[in-house]
Amino acid sequence: MASARESLAADRSTGELRSQACAPSGLEGSTAVGEAALSEVRRLLTAWRTHEPGARLGVDPEELHQLRVTARRLDATLSLFKEHLPAGLVRARRTAKSLLRTLGATRDLDVQLAGLAAYCQDLAEEERTALEPLKEQLSHERVRAHTRMLRALDSEATRRWVQTLVGATESPATEAATDAATLTVAAILPRRVRRRFRRLRKAVKQLRGNSSMEEYHKVRRRAKQLRYALESGVFAYGKPAEEMLKALRRLQDRLGTQQDAYMAHQHLTRLAADPACALPPATLFLMGRLAAHHSKVTAEARATVTRCWRKVRGRRWKALRSRLGEFEHRLPGAPGISPANEVLAVSSPLAAEEHPLSH
Repeated sequence: MASARESLAADRSTGELRSQACAPSGLEGSTAVGEAALSEVRRLLTAWRTHEPGARLGVDPEELHQLRVTARRLDATLSLFKEHLPAGLVRARRTAKSLLRTLGATRDLDVQLAGLAAYCQDLAEEERTALEPLKEQLSHERVRAHTRMLRALDSEATRRWVQTLVGATESPATEAATDAATLTVAAILPRRVRRRFRRLRKAVKQLRGNSSMEEYHKVRRRAKQLRYALESGVFAYGKPAEEMLKALRRLQDRLGTQQDAYMAHQHLTRLAADPACALPPATLFLMGRLAAHHSKVTAEARATVTRCWRKVRGRRWKALRSRLGEFEHRLPGAPGISPANEVLAVSSPLAAEEHPLSH
């Protein structure tokens, strides 16, 4: 049976083409870190303006997905460069996190509706009919979540957030950190990548046989942070980075599928126990079968991490770590290295990823 993510992925081709219009251009390692960060924020603001109208309409789930990913990447960019950005810009992260929760509530229901549609494909007509009340319930909840999302997008807090980001990109010198114009991309990003790898490794090592899905979700967040640092749009490390990104996407996507299943199982349990929903017995029976399917997917999380982590920590990390060291030795002033040879991003990150703005 196709997963909810696979069902939604079938509708993504148009969204991917729209995202490619916002693809970042390569920057040199000698680029000042402040300039690099604001260039990425500027690019992501363009993506935000591209996807917000479609997310507001609520017709194509991919538009909301891309808007949410854009907000997440904006937050990740501010986190990656927070030590070199104006304090007001870094404080804007609080609004981003609140907005992400609101967008996520609507997105979760899109995923659950897609998962229900995929599940129904293998059922007899009578059983599909019995699940119509569940579909109606999820659809009603989606409408309410979408209404809350619109209120959040129209709120004064969101307007100030966008204005702060726009203002920073239009007047980058205002309150800039003292080293933002002197430190280069090559000087800081290798250390940031290593730090994110260590955090991911620590989260994986903390997993136990009885670990909760929240702990597995933490591993996924750490993998996502490392991935965003690698493909932040301001540098690339060639084949070692591409190989690492493939392994990170695999880990993230597998755990994402299991997180979706866990959230769907929890939601089905709440609906079944809520007398106000008044779902008929036949619907409740099939909801039990669907919940059992979600539980099985969730239970595979441990094996997924074990398999995917081997591919992340092994030769891929060793090759990338070596590449990071090479770039650190190419800082201005290093013997035999000229600034012209410090190019970090010779091609767009899109060359290494078919889905430029995925989960």
